[in-house]
Amino acid sequence: MSDRHDIPDETHSGAPDHPAQTARRPQAAQAAHTTRPAPPISALLDAAAGAALPVLREVRDDQLGWPTPCAEYDVRALLNHLFQVVVAFRSLAAKKDVDFNSTPDRLGEYGPQWPDRFVDASAQLVEAWAAPGAEDGLTGGMQLPARTVGAMVLLDLTVHAWDVARATGRPYTPAEGCVAELRTLVAQMAPTARRMNVFAEPAPVPPGASDLEVLLAETGRDPHWTAG
Repeated sequence: MSDRHDIPDETHSGAPDHPAQTARRPQAAQAAHTTRPAPPISALLDAAAGAALPVLREVRDDQLGWPTPCAEYDVRALLNHLFQVVVAFRSLAAKKDVDFNSTPDRLGEYGPQWPDRFVDASAQLVEAWAAPGAEDGLTGGMQLPARTVGAMVLLDLTVHAWDVARATGRPYTPAEGCVAELRTLVAQMAPTARRMNVFAEPAPVPPGASDLEVLLAETGRDPHWTAG
């Protein structure tokens, strides 16, 4: 996203105005005034959770062993992983350490109530990232910018909701604004993520692919994956 410093200022160039330059100035000034700041991570997380929850609530018990686009996870393991991420990133918002060495079986712990408990955990995640100072400074074991870390859990909420939807045959539409934020994140972090085996190599996408399909491909997913 550009700010005012990215807009050439011709008023101090010392050169006479060209008619085309004069005509462009009102448009540039209007663009500067209409440029909006990036939304808070908490607002994006709230929207992403709202888009994900209808998919998660429709998962049936007989689908928990089904494969997903994440080859290392079946549906149950993916839901437990997403649960772990949502809980852990609350602590990261507060600049606290987290342990990712094990994944609790929260679906087993909560039983049929796990979707409701996930709703509660998601609301607490949003609240944590809405707290004053949550997006400031550094956090996590790698001491990354806090907003980047917040965008990482946004990525999980968005792409894992797609994973679950694709695995279980449910429709899914990502929340407005999230994909654009995540395209920026993935462009910045993909090389490191691939070296750490967090992302696979990017998948090919055909011309005319949607922004979501491009995002999925950049994380190593096949946007057209099917279980069969």
